Amino acid sequence: MTSIGLKRLFGAAMIVLAAAAGGTADAQQAQSAPNSQTPAPAQPQPQPQPQTAAAPAPASISAETRAARAKLDGYKADIEQKEAAVQARTMSDTDLQAIRQQIEPIIADIRTVVEEQTPRLDASRQRLSQLGPKPEKGQPEESPDVARDRAEREAAVAELDETQRLGRALLVQAEQLSTQIGDLRRTGFTRALFEQSDGLLSPSLWMSVVQAVPRELRALGIVSGDALEQLRRNTSLGVLLLLGLAIGVAIALYVGRRSIAPRLVRRDRAISDPSRRSRLLAALGVLVLGAGPAIAGSWVVWVAFDSVDIVPSRLEQVGKAMLSGLAFIAFVRALIDAILAPDHTSWRLIPVRDASADRIMSFSVTLATVMVAGKVIEAFNKAIAAALPITVITRAVFALAAALIFAELLRRFAARESQDEACLGPYVPQEVDIGGPLRSLGWFIVALIIGSVVGGYIALASFLVDQAVGISIIIALLVLGIAFADEFIGGSLRGQSRIATTLQANTGLRRRSLEQIGILVSGVARLALIIVAALLVLLPWGIESTDVTGSLRALFFGFNVGDVTISLSSILIAAALFAGGFAVTRIIQRWLNNTFLPATELDAGLRNSISTAAGYVGIIVAGVMAFTYLGLSLERVTIVAGALSVGIGFGLQSIVNNFISGLILLWERPIRVGDLVVVGDGEGYVRRINVRSTEIQAFDRSTIIVPNSNLISGIVRNRVRNDRVGRVLVSVPVPRASDPDQVAEIMRKAALAHREVMSEPNPRVLFKKVTENTIDFDLVCFVDDIDAAGRVSSELYFEIFRGLRKAGIGSPAPAPAPEPEEERGDKAPKAEEKEDEALTLLKDKTPA
Repeated sequence: MTSIGLKRLFGAAMIVLAAAAGGTADAQQAQSAPNSQTPAPAQPQPQPQPQTAAAPAPASISAETRAARAKLDGYKADIEQKEAAVQARTMSDTDLQAIRQQIEPIIADIRTVVEEQTPRLDASRQRLSQLGPKPEKGQPEESPDVARDRAEREAAVAELDETQRLGRALLVQAEQLSTQIGDLRRTGFTRALFEQSDGLLSPSLWMSVVQAVPRELRALGIVSGDALEQLRRNTSLGVLLLLGLAIGVAIALYVGRRSIAPRLVRRDRAISDPSRRSRLLAALGVLVLGAGPAIAGSWVVWVAFDSVDIVPSRLEQVGKAMLSGLAFIAFVRALIDAILAPDHTSWRLIPVRDASADRIMSFSVTLATVMVAGKVIEAFNKAIAAALPITVITRAVFALAAALIFAELLRRFAARESQDEACLGPYVPQEVDIGGPLRSLGWFIVALIIGSVVGGYIALASFLVDQAVGISIIIALLVLGIAFADEFIGGSLRGQSRIATTLQANTGLRRRSLEQIGILVSGVARLALIIVAALLVLLPWGIESTDVTGSLRALFFGFNVGDVTISLSSILIAAALFAGGFAVTRIIQRWLNNTFLPATELDAGLRNSISTAAGYVGIIVAGVMAFTYLGLSLERVTIVAGALSVGIGFGLQSIVNNFISGLILLWERPIRVGDLVVVGDGEGYVRRINVRSTEIQAFDRSTIIVPNSNLISGIVRNRVRNDRVGRVLVSVPVPRASDPDQVAEIMRKAALAHREVMSEPNPRVLFKKVTENTIDFDLVCFVDDIDAAGRVSSELYFEIFRGLRKAGIGSPAPAPAPEPEEERGDKAPKAEEKEDEALTLLKDKTPA
C-alpha cells in the first residue's frame, strides 16, 4: 500500500476511533453522572441483570468460566458499540460493509466460546445424574456429604448453563446486527439504483447542463492551476527520471506483449486438430501473456505517480481510472483471443465461425473502450466536483452508447432465413453461434437500458451496462475454468495417462475406480467454480459471501425445526458410520467364507446361513450406531414403526412384501441385471431390479413387469446363474437305411468345424431311437454365450444338411430347433411331442 493510501486509511481509522471514543465517553459520563451525586438513603439498590453478560461474576465461579464470561463481556461491549453507531446515524455503504466485516470474526469467536462450554456442561450433567434424584418428602434425607456434593455439582451445572445461555443470546444479537447491516446495504443499493432524474431527452436536463457549464469551466481552471502549481513545486530531475523510466517500462510491456505471446505460445495453423489439452494450455498462455504485461505496466506507472506526488489527490483518481481502463481493455482482448482465437480456427475452444469470432473481438474491444472512456470522464467529474446534471448526462450518454454498440453486435448476428431453414433440416451445423434465446435476452437488455436512459433511471442504466459486461467476463472465465477442471483433473485420471498409471500402480485402484474419482473431483471443482462465479455476480447486488456462508453454515451445522435439529454434518457423519460398519461387515463375511468356515466340517448350507446371519447382524449394528449419532433413540424408532404397522395392517401388505422382496433380491442377488430367466410363461433378460418390481425384457422387445414377491416365493429358472455357457441340441432324423456311423461322423465334424462350439465339453452325437422309417440322432454341444445358442443351432442344421446331401443320404425331415438349455440332459416334454409330429410327416415324404 502506498504512503498516501496509508495516510488516508490512518485518517479514516482515527475518525472512526474518535467517534467510538466519543460514544464510549458519553456512555461513561451517563453512568458516572448518578454516582457523582449523593444517593438518597431510601434509594433502592440496583437490581441485578441476569440477561446482561457484563454483570459481575460471583467469586465461586471457576477460573475457566470466569475467563469465558470476560470474553463475552468484551464481545458484548463491542457489539453494543457497533449497534449504537449503526442506529445513531445514516452510514455509507463502505462504512456498513466495514462494520459487518468486523462483526464476522466476533460471531466466530462467540460460537467457539459456546461450543467450548457444551462438553463441559454435558460432563457436569452426567456427574450430577450419578447421584440420582433428590429424595421426596417422607423419604430418608441424604447424608451431609451427598447433599454437599449435590450442591457443588448443581452449582457447576448452573454456572456452565448460564454461561452458555449468555453466549447464545450474544450470538443471536451479533447475527441480528449483521443481518440488519445487510438489509440496510440492500435497501440503500435499491434506493440509489431506482432513483429517478430527468431523462436524456428532457429539455430541463440540457438547460441545467448549459447553466452549469460556466461554473464547471471556472472549477476546471482552478483545478488545473492547482495541478500546475503542485507539478512545478514537486518536480525535479529525479522525479522526471523515475516517471520516464516507469512510462518507458509500461510502453515496452504494452507493445511487447503483442509479439511476446505469439513467440512463447505457438498456435500452429498446420495442425488441423490439436488435442484439447494443447488448446487449453495455449489459451492460458495467451490470456496470461496478453493481459499480464498490460496490468503490470499500468501498475508500475501508478506506483510511480503515487510515490512522487506531483498531482493533486483529486486528480489521482483520474489517472488511476485511465491506467486501470487500459489494463481492462488488454484483458478483454486477451480473454477473447484465448477462447475464440480469431486468427487460429483449429485452436478455438468454442466452435464458432471465423466471421463471428472476428466480430465478437472487434465489438468487445470497442465496447470496453467506450466503458473506460465513460469511467475516466466520471472520475474527472468527481475531481472537479461537477454539478449533478453534468454527471447524469455523462453517465446517460455512455450508457446509451454502450447499448447501441451491443445492439449493433446483435444485429450482425441475426440469422438469415436460409440459415434458419438449414438448421431445421437434417443437417445440423457443427459451429455454434449466438442462438435465438440468447439473442432475445440481449435485445431485452438493450431495450431496458435505452428505456432507463430515456425514462430518467440513469443509475439503473449504468448498472445494467456494468453488469452485462461483468457477467459476460465471469461466464467466459467460468467456461475456461470448467474446461481446465475437466481436462486436467478428470482427464488426468482417465485413459492411459501417466498420473493414472502411477496411481494405479501405487494404490492398487482399478482404472475404472480412478476414472470415477476423477469425475467426482472434477464435479466438485465445477461446483466450486460455479459458486464463486455466482458470488461474483451477486456481489454488486448487495449479497456478500458472508450471507451465503452463513446459510451454508446453518445447513451444515444444524438448524432447528420445532424440537428437531436438522444437521447436514450429522447426517453425513452418520452415513459414514453406517458405511464403515457395512464395510467391516463385508470384511468379516469374506473372512468367514474364505478362511474360517472352509476350515470347519459344516455343510455348505449351514456355512451360507452363518455368513448371511453375520451380515444381518453387522448391518443392524451399523444402523443402530448411525441412529444413535443422529440422536434418534430406539423409542422414537419404535413409535415410527408402530405407526407404520397400522398402515401396513390396513392394506400396505403387498407393497411392503414387494419392498422387502426387492431388498432381498438386491442383497442376496439370486437374479442379477442381464440374467436370462424364465418366470412362468415369460422368458427374457433382466433389465432393472427396483424395490417394488423387476423389469424383464422379452425376446419380442416387450417388457414384463414382475412383482418382487413372485421372484422370491415363486419358481424362477435362471439360465445364467453360474455362467453364460449355453447348451445346443440338434435333433436330426434320417432314413432308416442310412449308415449310422457315417451320419454320426458328419454331425460330429459339423460341430467341431464351427468356431463358436466349445471343445470342452466335447460335442457328442447320441443315437436316440429307431422308428419304422427313420433313425434319430441328437447332437449335443455347448457355446460360450447362451445368446448365440439359437444362431449356432441354425448354422449347424445348415451344415449337417449339406453334409448329408453330399454323402447321398436322404434329406432329413425338418425338426424345429429346441430352446437352449444350460443343464446337460435336460429336455422338455414339448420338444418330444414336436419330434413325434416330425416323424409322422417323415413317413409320408421319406422313400423306403
